[in-house]
Amino acid sequence: MGTANEQIRVSGRVKRELERLKREGESYNDVLERVLDEQETGDFHDGFGRWSDENSESVREMRERAKKERKRRMAERSEKIV
Repeated sequence: MGTANEQIRVSGRVKRELERLKREGESYNDVLERVLDEQETGDFHDGFGRWSDENSESVREMRERAKKERKRRMAERSEKIV
């Protein structure tokens, strides 16, 4: 990471958030560079970069099973009404 040679003012809330994100041995500049890099490499269609492909697929499968189960229950209930 680069050497910081500028200063910026941030609110107390922003500083606390940076401290929360800060990893051992990182400077505030390192945190900001890492967070900005993560934002640039994120993919909107991939769970905003928060889920792995495996997790995304698992959620898709669970949603599909739930959808089929809802349809089955609705069909079953509509048969009882008629």
